[in-house]
Amino acid sequence: MRRLATLVVAALAICLASRSALADKRVAFVVGNSNYQNVVALANPANDAAAITDMFKKAAFDVVETRRDLKNSEMRRALREFTEKARDADLAVIYYAGHGLEVDGTNYLVPVDAVLERDTDAYDEAISLDRILQAIEPAKQLRLVILDACRDNPFAKSMKRTVASRALGRGLAGVEPSRPNTLIAFAAKGGSTAADGDSQHSPFTTALLRHLAKPGLELGKAFRLVRDDVMTATGNRQEPFVYGSLGGNDVSLVPGPAVASPPAVVDPNAGARRDYELAERVGTKEAWDSFVAAHPSGFYTDLAKAQRNKLAAETARVAAAEKARLAAEEQARLAAEGAKAAQQAKAAEQAKAAEREKQAAEKQKRIEDEKVLAAEKANAAAQAKASEKANEKAREKAEEDASKAAEKKKADDAKLAAEQAKEQAKEAKEQAKEQVKAAEDAKKAEQAKKPVEQTVAALTPPDARSGQPAAPLDIPRLLQTELKRVGCKTGEIDSEWNASSRKALSLFNDKAGTKLDVKLASIDALDTVKSKTGRVCPLECERGTRASGDQCVKITCDDGYVLGSNGTCQKRPPKVTQQRERRAPASGRRGGKCFVYNGASFCE
Repeated sequence: MRRLATLVVAALAICLASRSALADKRVAFVVGNSNYQNVVALANPANDAAAITDMFKKAAFDVVETRRDLKNSEMRRALREFTEKARDADLAVIYYAGHGLEVDGTNYLVPVDAVLERDTDAYDEAISLDRILQAIEPAKQLRLVILDACRDNPFAKSMKRTVASRALGRGLAGVEPSRPNTLIAFAAKGGSTAADGDSQHSPFTTALLRHLAKPGLELGKAFRLVRDDVMTATGNRQEPFVYGSLGGNDVSLVPGPAVASPPAVVDPNAGARRDYELAERVGTKEAWDSFVAAHPSGFYTDLAKAQRNKLAAETARVAAAEKARLAAEEQARLAAEGAKAAQQAKAAEQAKAAEREKQAAEKQKRIEDEKVLAAEKANAAAQAKASEKANEKAREKAEEDASKAAEKKKADDAKLAAEQAKEQAKEAKEQAKEQVKAAEDAKKAEQAKKPVEQTVAALTPPDARSGQPAAPLDIPRLLQTELKRVGCKTGEIDSEWNASSRKALSLFNDKAGTKLDVKLASIDALDTVKSKTGRVCPLECERGTRASGDQCVKITCDDGYVLGSNGTCQKRPPKVTQQRERRAPASGRRGGKCFVYNGASFCE
């Protein structure tokens, strides 16, 4: 019965511990902005937000709010509402996928209806990162912001600077949170850009889905695994980064499974021990007799008998001591009264006998004390051995449970990895099909094309390959490249801002209606020329050629037509046969002459 009660108490303790571990309130707010109204739309944020929302729901978050394609007012209202839900939360998370930009060291998230013509428009048209942090500030234990928003700023090409010294950075700027236990995770390190990805999700979100919701995985290690996956997927071009710090305790976004504490050691002699302690407090022979009667056998029974013998020896010792004392007193009395020698000798003998009995009783008491001490030592050793055995058994059980849990986790991880590999293989197969189809379409188009014009001159477009940014200080070369792209510069491109370059920029001012300073190559001039998507300066072709798109092609005329002086095909004029005179051969007749008419010779 006592064993059953102990097991029930242990089970209740485990349940209460598990309930306490899961009692923390966790809330999440997910935003995915894809369909931008004033710049090119993004393909993945909507898919990323849906997958992250599903991840939080499967992780049993108490609140999961998700929004898509939020306008400015809608985004501010949603943040205000989420702040109320995070007020009593222990853990609060905000995930954002979409466009973000940095203006003069401050990071902003861009709603889908943002109109950013000037750098100062960001204050009103976008949402600052500080406002995002304010929304999760009430959380008690952990505040986490995840930004898959480090894509290249699409507004930078057309955005005007109201102050020349105000910087417009690439990606987002690094930031350190002011409050403890606050983390800000960027898809790419401050000052660099992140890829949107060619598959269903961005590389950053793909790694988050793989690691962030693993039960019991420490948050710092989860983001380190995310970093490794993203760098592998992007060929080390994109490095995620986490700003902020946590305390010494391990923090996981999803709690691990509750580990049952080892079962309490059940002592089979607990009842006998309690009765033994009660008899020991009474300390009489009757108490020990009652204990032996209630517990006829066992370790504590032997100990009780030893205690009873000890008590009997002590009683005998006291009786002997009293008898010796009385004999000594009798001897002294007789001597004092002058008794006869025989009586004194008898009294002396009785005193000696009493003393021997006293010494024998004391010796017996010492023997019984040693027996009790030996029994107590044996009891302590037996209890220690039983406790060690029980602890060893509990440890083996805990190790077995931990091994089973590790094997299950390994199997789950392997299953998840297999599913992800299968999904990646499927995506790669679909991409391969699309590439094959695109190659076949291109081949068919090339075969169907019938060249009728010969290319004489062509404007070579600038190299605009993504992932290889130009040197930030070589402004002349970049500006010359853009001027050549819009058709205002000819000749070689170099790093010198010479007369040819100034002439090209002046021609751009004339054709585009701008008033840029042609004396030097400036960032403002570079941004202005970059903002033109097509040709600005008309194409000038040599005589005998004509403009066709961005190329000069040779003019060919049909049969019966020739190229005129004005550069157009004209009808060929009729052939005029000329007469030419030829002197007559020498003969006896003088004064004659010959001529040719329609191929025949005539002489006069």
